[in-house]
Amino acid sequence: MLGFDGVPWRLIEQWSDEGELPNFARMREEGASGVLESTQPATTPLAWPSIATGVWPDKHGVYGFQNLSSDYTHEMYTSHDIEQPTLWEQVPPAHVGNVPMTYPPQEIDGTMVTGMMTPSKEKEYTHPPELKDEIESQIPNYDISLDYPKYADRLDEFEGAVDDMLEKRREVMRLQMAEAGDDWGLFFFVFTAPDRFQHLIWDMDRLLNHYKKLDDILGEVMEYTDEHDADLYTVSDHGFGPLEELVYVNHILEQDGYLYQEENEGTRGALSSLGISRDRITDALDRVGISEEKIVDTLPRSLVDRVAEQIPGDHALYDVDYDQTVAFVHGAGCLYINDTERFEKGVVEPSQIPELKTELTDLFESVTDDDGEPMLNVFDGDELFPTDNESPDLIVNGRGVYESRNGLTDQATGDTGTYAASHGKDGIILCRGPSIDHGATLRGARVVDVAPTLLHGIGEPVPENADGRVLFDAFDEEATPATTKVERTGVAKAEREGDVDDDFDDVEDRLKGLGYME
Repeated sequence: MLGFDGVPWRLIEQWSDEGELPNFARMREEGASGVLESTQPATTPLAWPSIATGVWPDKHGVYGFQNLSSDYTHEMYTSHDIEQPTLWEQVPPAHVGNVPMTYPPQEIDGTMVTGMMTPSKEKEYTHPPELKDEIESQIPNYDISLDYPKYADRLDEFEGAVDDMLEKRREVMRLQMAEAGDDWGLFFFVFTAPDRFQHLIWDMDRLLNHYKKLDDILGEVMEYTDEHDADLYTVSDHGFGPLEELVYVNHILEQDGYLYQEENEGTRGALSSLGISRDRITDALDRVGISEEKIVDTLPRSLVDRVAEQIPGDHALYDVDYDQTVAFVHGAGCLYINDTERFEKGVVEPSQIPELKTELTDLFESVTDDDGEPMLNVFDGDELFPTDNESPDLIVNGRGVYESRNGLTDQATGDTGTYAASHGKDGIILCRGPSIDHGATLRGARVVDVAPTLLHGIGEPVPENADGRVLFDAFDEEATPATTKVERTGVAKAEREGDVDDDFDDVEDRLKGLGYME
C-alpha cells in the first residue's frame, strides 16, 4: 500500500494522459484505477483510518484531530482511539511507515515508524524502539514535520523544504524495506508531502514538478513489488482543489442566535478593559523567550484550560458561553447541538434535536455567494455515522472553492491568507499486480473499500462488520479473487494498551499552520 496524501484524481488522469507521469500511466495501463471517494468530511484523520480498517468513523472512532469532551475541552486523537483492527494487525508480518494517526507506535509483528500526529523526535516513534536510533544515525536531520507558519511568505524556501522532507521519507521507506527482507505480508507507507505542498502552493507548473518526484517514488515501489510478486495499491485519502474564500460557520450561528460568546465580565472584563488579550499575552511571552508550548509543557493542561477561559480571545471552545449556546462547530465542520445529555452545560432537550437539525441545515444551505451559489454543504451526522450516538449532529463543510472554519470572528467570510488550496472528496486508487486486471476502470470506489479488496485479493478474510465492499472489477477474471466468494471473519473491538499523556503542542502548531485548527 503506497499512500500519497491529498492527491486528486483529475491531476493524475491529466498528467499521465499527457505523458508527464510515466509510472502513474503504467499503473493505469497495467492495472485497475479510478476515483477514490473520501470520508465526509474529507480529512486526513478520518480517511486514513478508514483506508486501514474498511469502516467509517463511527466504527473506527476518530472524527478529527481532536476529541471533544462533555466539558467542552479537547485532546488529541491517537492510535489508541482506533477501535477497529487495522490491516497491519491482520496481515503480518507488516511494515508501516509514516501513516497518519499511528502514534504512539504499536508492538506489531514487523516495524512501524509513526507519522502525522507524532509530537516530536524526543518521543518513541518507532517499533522496535531501536529503529529510531537507526533512522537518526542513517538519516541526518530527519524531521517529523515542517514548521509551516514560518514559510507563509517564503514559498521558494518552502518548496525546497518539502522536497527535502520527501527525500528523507523515501530514505525511511528504503530502510524499512531493508528491515523487511523477503518475509512480509503487508508494506504500508504514506507520503504526506503533496498535501502539505498544495495547501500553500497551487501553481500547476510547480505542482507538476512535485508530482514528477512522486512518480519517481512510485516507479521504485513498482519495481520493489514486482521483485516480491506482490500486489500494489496506490491510494490517496482525499483530493484537492483551489481555495478562494473562508466561511466562518460559528459566526453564522452567532448571527442567528444559536451561539453566544462569553461576556467580558469579572476577570475577563478587567483584562479586556486593560487591553489584555490572549494574542497580546502570547506575543509578550514570545518576546522574552517564553513560548506558549513551554507553558503547556510545564503546567497541567487542566490549569492552562482554566486560565485560558479567563483571558479574552476568539477561540471556538474557550470563548463560547455554553449556558446560552444552542449549537457550535468544532474541528473540521463537526456541528454539535448543546444538548443536556451530552454536555455539562447543555441547554437543549434531546427531543428538540431533530427539529434543530432541520433549522440549522436550512440556515447553512441558505448561505450563498454573490452569484447566489451555495457556499456550504450540510450532512446529517446520524446518516453518516449511524452506529455511534456520540457522533457530530451535522457536518458543515465548504462547497467548491469555499472552506468552512470554526474561529469566532466578526464576519461571515474572510480571505484565505496564505492558503492556496484545500481538500476535495475525489482521491485516487490504482492497483497493479499478479491478480489485477489490465486497464480496468474502478467506479464508485470509496476509502472503506480498499481494505476489503486488499484482504480478499490475497486470500484473507474480511471483517464481517466492514462497511466497504470488495472491488471485484479490479481483479483479472481468471485470477483466484475474481472467482471466489468473500470469506468473512468475526471482529472484536481493538483494545489499545496504556494511556497517552503527551504534549501535543508542536502538533497543534503544525496543524494551525496548515489551516486544520484555529
